[in-house]
Amino acid sequence: MNKVDVAIIGGGPAGLSAGLMLGRARKQTIIIDEGRPRNAVTREAHGFLTRDGISPSEFRSIAKDQLRGYPSVSHAEGTVVSISGEDGNFLLETATGMKIASKKLLFAVGMKDRKLGIPGLDEVYGKSAFVCPYCDGWELRDQPLVVISRGAALMHFAPLLSGWTKQFIICTNGPDELSESERNELRDHQIPLFNQPIRAILSSEGMVNHVVLEDGTEIPCTGIFFKPELVAGTDLPQVLGCSISDTGVIAVNEFGKSSVHGVYAAGDASSLMHQSIAAAASGALAAAAINGELNQEAWQNKQ
Repeated sequence: MNKVDVAIIGGGPAGLSAGLMLGRARKQTIIIDEGRPRNAVTREAHGFLTRDGISPSEFRSIAKDQLRGYPSVSHAEGTVVSISGEDGNFLLETATGMKIASKKLLFAVGMKDRKLGIPGLDEVYGKSAFVCPYCDGWELRDQPLVVISRGAALMHFAPLLSGWTKQFIICTNGPDELSESERNELRDHQIPLFNQPIRAILSSEGMVNHVVLEDGTEIPCTGIFFKPELVAGTDLPQVLGCSISDTGVIAVNEFGKSSVHGVYAAGDASSLMHQSIAAAASGALAAAAINGELNQEAWQNKQ
């Protein structure tokens, strides 16, 4: 039985950043990660000061190397399948049967992509098809793009993307879910709108060149932005009784504390700001809150 102060579930930027903060605070910490990060499909991660353009795998390698300098932090590869207990006495078990007793929990599991069923999308995802213009818009600036989205999400995304390029066409891959006034808004900005299903995305070595619609229309482009369908990385927070927000993430306060005592969340597990630097910042903040809570409890117990 491994006994720790904090068990971090998830080893992405949020989990690793939390591990660093807790290691420096001399807390016994274990980071449990299944090794299948969502951003593994991308060649480069952007927007992280001093690490702009780094590959996700290299980012993790550097982080793990730095964490080795803190003997109270350990790593375990695996998937947590069950959690029981309460604040101060949680019991975790992994798929391989490893058991861990932990005083506090930090969920940094992020989200996972659900397949959209668009032929050819997997071949270009992370190479010339992306989900976040803050992460990849610079590389596609002023290029002819296709946006795959619909409804309210589309009407938020279209004005946002226009800061990087005015040359984009919208494919809703089915009913557009727009009002007539919203369609007129797109027409006013001379943005073509197609609501036929997408037959295929054509590409060469991961670089898109055409989006083909069901009626045979071929739309040339050099990049794609699409709205992903995401699911939580694990349902264990709900099993523990954590409140889930209307957007499907773990509801937390400004310090990452969930509705269940002793349980925290950071990164994409608790935020819609899916950027590495934001995840790392929230991991550090949650770790500081956890450390403060542990220290306060130890202080009170000695009185």
